[in-house]
Amino acid sequence: MSTFRRAQSQAHPNKTSTLMLAIIVLLILNVTIQIWLLYSGLNNALAHNSGIAFPAFIASLVIFIINCWLLYYLPRSRQ
Repeated sequence: MSTFRRAQSQAHPNKTSTLMLAIIVLLILNVTIQIWLLYSGLNNALAHNSGIAFPAFIASLVIFIINCWLLYYLPRSRQ
């Protein structure tokens, strides 16, 4: 039984680039959502409505953990 890294290194380059593109698109989408959460949290905090700040922080932390998990699946260089 092969490991994920060995199977990924033996995969066809087209499959590897497709996987990398999908992961990068997900990472960009998640970072965009994090920026939106930061904007809405700061905007509400400046309007003296701090009720959204803690849920926005928790959601941003969850998205950060998901992004770190996705970085593991990026293909390594073939060199």
